[in-house]
Amino acid sequence: MNQKQIAITASGLTMRFGSLVAVDNVDLEIEKGSIYGFLGPNGSGKSTTIRMLCGLLTPSSGSATVMGMDSKKESESLKQKIGYMTQRFSLYEDLSVRENLQFVSEIYAVPRRQRKHRVAELLDSFSLNDRAKQRSGTLSGGQKQRLALAAATLHKPEVLFLDEPTSAVDPQNRRDFWETLFELAEQGTTILVSTHYMDEAARCHRLAILDEGVKVADGSPRQLGESISSHVVEIEAEDPSSARLSLMKSEEINSITQLGIKLRVMIPKTVNDPLLLVNGNLHKANIQAKTEQVFPDLEDIFVSVTQQRREGQGS
Repeated sequence: MNQKQIAITASGLTMRFGSLVAVDNVDLEIEKGSIYGFLGPNGSGKSTTIRMLCGLLTPSSGSATVMGMDSKKESESLKQKIGYMTQRFSLYEDLSVRENLQFVSEIYAVPRRQRKHRVAELLDSFSLNDRAKQRSGTLSGGQKQRLALAAATLHKPEVLFLDEPTSAVDPQNRRDFWETLFELAEQGTTILVSTHYMDEAARCHRLAILDEGVKVADGSPRQLGESISSHVVEIEAEDPSSARLSLMKSEEINSITQLGIKLRVMIPKTVNDPLLLVNGNLHKANIQAKTEQVFPDLEDIFVSVTQQRREGQGS
């Protein structure tokens, strides 16, 4: 059995801006060659945590290592070993696609005799050959995304940090982007990606859910679904609005979400038979419906763990 290799660790990582605690005592252990996700809304601490791991921000307390390098003490050396792609396009819009890649190759001190070949290789692999002479500022959202990822991987980094990289692109470009990420991971690159898209988070090998700077859950999507304290029942009703109103009267139901004609209902695991509870409620209200207990999806998981944390704060 092969012992797993750890690429990124963090212990008690904390960032304060005056009285605001942006990241609060976060611990991490990320395996080499994996895709690890940060899932959370804006303001949850995803970007701040990534910047501390990259050595761009000095933590208020705690520590982190990336490929064995201290992100605080060895930040300058670390920056040569990692790739970083921000949410906002950060390359030079007045330069052409090729000129941007050539400039990045110089920043990362790629040996001169290798630069031309490496730039040509990236133009080909990211389908940018026909845009090589085009000014970067005139590219579409998907093209800018491909260029930004090409630039972030130009020096073949061991670790790649992606901060909400797909927020401005269409679903097809997002899908193609993730195919590229899986190819990089298979080649041994460790990838940390932040997102607020549930479907993207579900693609990660493991992920942390962040809420107001606190890590409230950590594991594979399957592990997280098995560990939450709620059952999930899916209901397909002829009159979902009436079903929703009826179920809202039950104090044993934590959450009800409507998805088209279907409802997803979350019920504490202290209730032994969630289907009996739901069916009994709907029967009394004379509502015809099909009900099924289902495995929690990431939206269910997110609602459950964040709700549990806030209830714990209030107790």
